[in-house]
Amino acid sequence: MYATQPLQPLLAKEFDISMTKASSFTAVIMLFLAISPIIYGYILESVKTKTVLKIALIILLITNFCLSLSNSYEMFLTIRTIEAIIIPAILTGAMTVLAKDKENTKLNMSIYVAATVFGGMIGRVFSGFIAEEFGWRVVFVSLSLALVVAFYFINKIEFKGDADLMKPNFKDISDILKDRRFSTIYALMFIVFFVFAGLLNILPFRIKELLPDTSETKIGLLYLGYGMGILISLTIHKIIKFFKKEIPTIFAGLFVFVLATLLFLNENGTILFLSVFVFCVGMFTIHTVSTRVANSLKVSQRGLTSGMYLSFYYIGGAVGSIIPSIIYSTFGWDTTIFMFIFLLLLICIFIFFSRGLFKDYN
Repeated sequence: MYATQPLQPLLAKEFDISMTKASSFTAVIMLFLAISPIIYGYILESVKTKTVLKIALIILLITNFCLSLSNSYEMFLTIRTIEAIIIPAILTGAMTVLAKDKENTKLNMSIYVAATVFGGMIGRVFSGFIAEEFGWRVVFVSLSLALVVAFYFINKIEFKGDADLMKPNFKDISDILKDRRFSTIYALMFIVFFVFAGLLNILPFRIKELLPDTSETKIGLLYLGYGMGILISLTIHKIIKFFKKEIPTIFAGLFVFVLATLLFLNENGTILFLSVFVFCVGMFTIHTVSTRVANSLKVSQRGLTSGMYLSFYYIGGAVGSIIPSIIYSTFGWDTTIFMFIFLLLLICIFIFFSRGLFKDYN
């Protein structure tokens, strides 16, 4: 998903396209990630989860190899679009299987977040290094090889049954959205991931603006801070215990997230590098706690609620991957950062006045 992010300045030069068009390589996958989970939420009510995962991995393996052969912006974007349709099958399938273990749902989701964070960090860091040492096409060949390994393990593992939840309908979706607890969590993650995806998406261009000779390897290393998400997700129970409950923990995460966003106004490369670490601490505190809360609010239809969570999360990322790049190109870096701060303050106020909805978590 994120391997293209540190490569965007390089791909923009390779295909002779603008920053906004280069950002679409991430935006398109976010957009379909936002749309597809609901569909896969339906499929997983009646189709064997293991079958869905195996077919999706095979298609993703093929498309990544095809990306390595791309010679135009249009071809690259088309293949990324196909991947965007397939990836939600893997994410929603995995979340559905984990959610079936009712006694350990919260712990499972924490480990799930840690796994996705690790993948996101490795994808960003290693793609920059591989691109500089061997060329950007080798990045996608290496991803295909990694997917061969993933397929082997998925094929070997024995799932404890398949998704057996009730088949949802649009009334189910409407009922979930009418539940203000869900709509509040969904709104929170829309804004948070809009800011997170938006800032990290344009950060490579900012680094190139400040330090034109920065290599792809160094740009990739910017995302090492993403690894803080692993630490946060695996120790979130201790963090929540420190703040007593989930909602106060979310507020603490928002405070850190806002503070880190302000740090990106600095023009010092070292400070920007360190700011990513703080930025990720705030974001993944919010994300991990919100995932746990959203998946424990409703016992039935967890496949649907998980899919809807992902929809709001990734539509925020899709919009965040395009709008900030336009604002950055038109009005500059500082204006973009102040826009992020404004949105975060709005959601902080919204969550504050909605805290009474979460009596068991507050």
